[in-house]
Amino acid sequence: MQDGKLRIIQESVPGKQVTLAHVIASPDEIIFNKLGLDPTVDYDQAAIGILSMTPSEIAVIAADVANKSSKIEMGFIDRFSGTLIITGRISNVQSAIKSILIYLQTRLGFTVCEITRT
Repeated sequence: MQDGKLRIIQESVPGKQVTLAHVIASPDEIIFNKLGLDPTVDYDQAAIGILSMTPSEIAVIAADVANKSSKIEMGFIDRFSGTLIITGRISNVQSAIKSILIYLQTRLGFTVCEITRT
């Protein structure tokens, strides 16, 4: 402490975690368009899956797990922010996200969140 002032230094050290795992079931066409996703899908059966994870490079492994576990399409993978967006039928997207969470938790020791859905 100098001159009666307290100096605090904060650091953020991300752990191994999935902080968001969300399924948007039957999204409106405008959401697909705004995200630059395939607009030729059957919107009544379609879903968008969104995941956010740290460390950010794990998005690549999560994309591989999703692709191998269910019939989905890759919408967006960002190894710098840890974001993964997948599309497909509602059941396939939900299954892929579940597979990702199970793999990351049981094989890589990640802390995972629950799957939410709108």
